[in-house]
Amino acid sequence: MTKPSTSTFHTLAACALLAGAGAAGAHVSLPPGGATVGSEYNAAFRVGHACEGAKATTSLAVRLPKGFVLTDAQARKGWKLDAPKAGSAEGEVRWTAETPQNALPGSERGEFVLRGKVPATPGPLWFKVRQDCDVGSVDWAEVPASGTATAGLKTPAPKLDVVAQGVATVDVRDAWVRQSVPGQSGTGAFMKLTAPTGTKLVGISTPAAGVAEVHEMKMEGDTMRMRELAGGLELPAGKTVELKPGGYHVMLMDLKGAMTKGATVPMTLKFEDAKGAKTTLELKLPVGAPEGAAAAAPAAGGAHQHKH
Repeated sequence: MTKPSTSTFHTLAACALLAGAGAAGAHVSLPPGGATVGSEYNAAFRVGHACEGAKATTSLAVRLPKGFVLTDAQARKGWKLDAPKAGSAEGEVRWTAETPQNALPGSERGEFVLRGKVPATPGPLWFKVRQDCDVGSVDWAEVPASGTATAGLKTPAPKLDVVAQGVATVDVRDAWVRQSVPGQSGTGAFMKLTAPTGTKLVGISTPAAGVAEVHEMKMEGDTMRMRELAGGLELPAGKTVELKPGGYHVMLMDLKGAMTKGATVPMTLKFEDAKGAKTTLELKLPVGAPEGAAAAAPAAGGAHQHKH
């Protein structure tokens, strides 16, 4: 059997993280972003609401997936914690409200946290979770028959993408490139980035343009100016940073051809964390604004001015 190349892992990881948008609607979910093979991971299960027809969540049980080794689980005040011993690679972690008053109201969001070591092999890790309420229960345990997309699943299991060394764990959503016409020299690319542990976007490359840079647009007096963020774009841990028209964005210059709606643009994002560790993420961005996306800001050569 041929061993997959590192570039294959990069592409698979990018597709998995981009596909993660489907899981955002899950009512028990993990934070955006992946985990590097063999690393310690804080799994913070977010409960969005109670079961249908119920007023509160009274218990949450997480089944440990194969390959995940438990380190510990975080206790919650007013809840009983039952968990396997540290080092266990099977079993379940359960939190149970000690009284009805300690239950999680359906109008509130809550987190149930456990920590463990992820497998040494890249791929999706599915955590099946049972949510019990004062009325009824939900087993968040559906897994797609193939692939990793959870669209169409009523009760999807929370998913963690375990990625190869050197692949960024940054979650990328709603990415797209603005269309251009023949002869146009530049355009923009936009997306939402969430880094689970914090990092900085320090570089971009694409065969579709001679130059790709992270730029910022803002008003200075009565003039819209654009400048390169020479020091990179900070991505604070757990905070979503949006690259959008009229703000931070990827500027593509010296285009090698027109950006036609429906086409895709390969792009490599380069990151560096506070310790100097460098990672990359390979993406394929669709050309054309998705429905509802803001696209009013001018493209290169429009009314704004560069300032370097």
